[in-house]
Amino acid sequence: MTELPALSGKVALVTGASRGIGYGVAEALVARGDRVVITGRGEDALKEAVEQLSADRAVYVAGKAHDEAHQAVAVERAMEAFGRVDYLVNNAGTNPVFGPLADLDLNVARKVFETNVISALGFAQKTWHAWQKDNGGAIVNIASVAGIAPSPFIAAYGVSKAAMINLTQQMAHEFAPKVRVNAIAPAVVKTKFAQALYEGREAEAAASYPLGRLGVPSDIGGAAAFLTSDQSDWVTGQTLVVDGGIFLNAGVG
Repeated sequence: MTELPALSGKVALVTGASRGIGYGVAEALVARGDRVVITGRGEDALKEAVEQLSADRAVYVAGKAHDEAHQAVAVERAMEAFGRVDYLVNNAGTNPVFGPLADLDLNVARKVFETNVISALGFAQKTWHAWQKDNGGAIVNIASVAGIAPSPFIAAYGVSKAAMINLTQQMAHEFAPKVRVNAIAPAVVKTKFAQALYEGREAEAAASYPLGRLGVPSDIGGAAAFLTSDQSDWVTGQTLVVDGGIFLNAGVG
């Protein structure tokens, strides 16, 4: 990014943001003038992401999303570096299993929930106490269309995202009126995380979408930018489906 807009004065913490959807969100927020703290597991990837975003506007904290100590350090880093944390975008997630629920290893199910749901709550709690409780702000949880309707063979992931949607509603109720909390439910977005869903068959996968293509990270970045902007000041507890129209095909044989 060569030219940057004037600083907005706002700061965002975006989890799982070294690449993919999280990076797309961070990029959109930096592009409008926000400063960001990004997290992820890989330090090298995070360093590269910060360089691309602008070292003047972004810092990183490496660690595992479900680690409470990492959550605390990330929020502390935001406060130390920028003095505030207006927005939290919970994007970190995992889907280590592909198969039916009947054969699901329960330890794997626990890992999915720990990373996809409990970590989001942990980050929200720490952000709330560090800044948002007294100063307001917004939280955006990255859910999935798999949390809205059954998705064969990624059921554990889908159930965790359904929990994320309900978590969004619960937090929206409890954190009001200071903090707005919303979710985004993407369909398939072209990232390394979702690669198994379209690799080698992208044209075939995209053909079922009324808009004729799969999503890209900037699609979700734009939605997150809206949900953390003044234009969405009367929106809370909602799940914005960003799916290229795929749900329009429901019930069509």
